[in-house]
Amino acid sequence: MTLWENALQENPLIAILRGLKPDRALDVAGVLVDAGFRIIEVPMNSPDPLVSIERISHWYGDDIVVGAGTVLTPDVATSVCDAGGQIIVAPNMNPNVGERALELGAKWCPGVLTPTEAFAALDHGAAVLKVFPAELAPPKAISAMRAVLPKEAVVAVVGGITPDTMDEYREAGANSFGLGSALFKPSYDLTELQQRAEAFVAAFKNGRAR
Repeated sequence: MTLWENALQENPLIAILRGLKPDRALDVAGVLVDAGFRIIEVPMNSPDPLVSIERISHWYGDDIVVGAGTVLTPDVATSVCDAGGQIIVAPNMNPNVGERALELGAKWCPGVLTPTEAFAALDHGAAVLKVFPAELAPPKAISAMRAVLPKEAVVAVVGGITPDTMDEYREAGANSFGLGSALFKPSYDLTELQQRAEAFVAAFKNGRAR
């Protein structure tokens, strides 16, 4: 089983660290890893994101999957992989970005909102369908989309997710969740981050949806 497959099996929650500064990268990643996170995303509109990705990858790369979010061009995908990133996440579905990610051996996770976008993304090799923004895709929409998608497709719901809202989405067929400001903000200290991380992991493990 690959590192990616292990990560999805152990804990498919994706920590989105928007605004992370490089000097906090290892401390923040350490708290998340200790809480049970196995997938970390540093959005490209964070301060010096490639430095953070490189540091996290160097220290934790054998145990977790780390990469970048808000990857909008193939050149940026290349830079992320050069920094040790293994996952390329985007808010949109750009096949050129996907092609570059696959060429470099990375996992591509494009943003989709409709069945047309979802099937196009899968046709172009998407590893995860990032349904974004979740505010425009309530659980009923996920259920309807899941009814026609391949059973093996990984659906990650992203946008405004909290520990209390995951269950409904899981019952609707979501496999994974991207967690943003409800998990991490630059203003959170490590204690608050730990509490939030543990709350998400507990909610996912103990939720009624399986």
